[in-house]
Amino acid sequence: MAKRGRKGSLIALALGAAAVWVGRDIPRQMGAKAKGERLARMQASPQYSGGKFRNTVPATEVPASSIPSLALSAMTGREARHPHQPIPVVTPPTGADAEGLHVTWFGHSSAMVEIEGKRVLLDPVWSERCSPSRLGGPKRLHEPPLPLRELPPLDAVLISHDHYDHLDMETIQNLVDLQAAPFLVPLGVGAHLQRWGVPATRIVELDWNETHHVAGLEFVATAARHFSGRGFSRDETLWTSWIINGPTRKVFYSGDTGYFPGFAEIGERHGPFDVTLIQVGAYGDAWPDIHMVPEDGVATHVDVRGGLMIPVHWATFNLALHDWPEPADRTWREAKARDVRLAVPRPGERVDVDNPPAVDGWWQQIA
Repeated sequence: MAKRGRKGSLIALALGAAAVWVGRDIPRQMGAKAKGERLARMQASPQYSGGKFRNTVPATEVPASSIPSLALSAMTGREARHPHQPIPVVTPPTGADAEGLHVTWFGHSSAMVEIEGKRVLLDPVWSERCSPSRLGGPKRLHEPPLPLRELPPLDAVLISHDHYDHLDMETIQNLVDLQAAPFLVPLGVGAHLQRWGVPATRIVELDWNETHHVAGLEFVATAARHFSGRGFSRDETLWTSWIINGPTRKVFYSGDTGYFPGFAEIGERHGPFDVTLIQVGAYGDAWPDIHMVPEDGVATHVDVRGGLMIPVHWATFNLALHDWPEPADRTWREAKARDVRLAVPRPGERVDVDNPPAVDGWWQQIA
């Protein structure tokens, strides 16, 4: 494993996956390592050094002495980390016009952005577990709001990094058959997709600050402060935040990240944005530099010069030690304190960015 701080970053996922690290599908689930031209391009990246990708601002390590207490904490207080009633799931409209700017949050970090007649899917995870095994690891707390086969035609699929809660093999394989859209991924992640049967012609790999145009949209891979890895090795593929530019509308997606000055730079260079999708959940004292706390998520929205903020990376999987409703509670409180426009949709709820629903605290009613 890499840094000890990263051992604690997804403690719940690690505990579940370690218990079931056997099975015929697991080697495929772990993906593939880059070779040939793909590897050469990675090695030429300014972010690549010593055989690994690096953050511009290094993450703080956690003392080894703290690891046992983290593991013990993961085994206690479980009740508060789950809702006490079923999570309300909304069935999104499948025949809706994609004009204007709309965001449908499917849960965790999976979302569909409809921007000026085009549709973009972010970090799709439809499987029951975000794990290399179907037998163990974090399990969904609610069903996907819509079957993959009922998604409308997509113009692009974006992946922020290769962790199991963002890059799901089974979902990717189904999307290859159900859709014709290309997959835009950070450097190195294309090796995973090719092993899973995605044609090379449908894979676009980008380094930070590189752009690609699809269906009249411009996609920009921008910096984030995180890490990567699906097995025992770490940081052999890149992680990224994303910008989606339409003819007149702009969207920012943070991916998974710790807070760092790069967001202000993104705002200065690329902002303002009509809407942001910002990671606010699965944080902890043991990994402050790779997953933002909600207050940092709101600060990121302000830094990138966002209009409407939609919090993501919470509610669907239990990946950290905080209470289940805490990310939304803290985000709402901080948004009010900083006069930030906020929408907190139910899974499957389609948000009109120009006319968002009022925040109603729905999660507090089931916590």
